[in-house]
Amino acid sequence: MTPLSPRLAAIVEALPLEPGMRVLEIGGAPGAAAKAVCERIKPGGHILVIDRSAKGVALIERNAASEIARGLLGVRHVAAEDFTLQPEEPPFDLAFAIRVGALDGRHPEAGIRAREHISQALAPGGRLLIDGGTPLRETDLT
Repeated sequence: MTPLSPRLAAIVEALPLEPGMRVLEIGGAPGAAAKAVCERIKPGGHILVIDRSAKGVALIERNAASEIARGLLGVRHVAAEDFTLQPEEPPFDLAFAIRVGALDGRHPEAGIRAREHISQALAPGGRLLIDGGTPLRETDLT
């Protein structure tokens, strides 16, 4: 596995991850953080990475092919503000985003829609963490 940058390693380390968790990463290309998360949520866990960029999705699929093949990681081409659970898909325990304009204030209108969709995809008590804290901050979903 390619080593994470110190900043990304600190973010992944700060995530409150446990084995068996279902995690949603928003805007996760090229997949480095997701691969590190896989190590902390197994056995039984799963991370779904969504990205609005088709190129980003292709990068994740290439970089995390082993984790995808083992069922630890999934990837979907969709923007955060359009994301919905698929039929019969269980909700997520935790969501996180790093440098996602819809969630860090750069695109406020998209952020409103993204928070609504993410909130609906989380299990009761689920949390959304984004970068910009020390190193993460929790985002209010209400």
